[in-house]
Amino acid sequence: MKVGEELAPLEIAVTRTLIVAGAVVSRDYQDVHHDAELAREKGSPDIFMNILTTNGLVGRYVTDHFGSSAVLRRVAIRLGVPNYPGDTMVLSGKVTALGNDGSVEVAVVGANRLGRHVTGTVTISLPEGSA
Repeated sequence: MKVGEELAPLEIAVTRTLIVAGAVVSRDYQDVHHDAELAREKGSPDIFMNILTTNGLVGRYVTDHFGSSAVLRRVAIRLGVPNYPGDTMVLSGKVTALGNDGSVEVAVVGANRLGRHVTGTVTISLPEGSA
């Protein structure tokens, strides 16, 4: 592993079920994440993914790449355009730093048909000898 190494992209189908399930499991009961009619009344064309679901998917993307021994230490994301049902979000990442303590920093971008849904940085730690 080296700085500049790119992670393989991951395509995630953004389904209505994924959006609603992510909101429910994270106890985010805002109607814009599960009720299309109320979301439209509030100016959105449909329900949309919440930040906690996005955060979880970004973390999963990085830990899946580095394996089951990877431990999330920090996930810092910023949302952009919404993820609506029917979108496909493509996550991509690049190693930006390697720490002497076994930490790895990865810059992550998740994009859909509207543009960038999420940008951020994930820091993981790996056991000694696995980096």
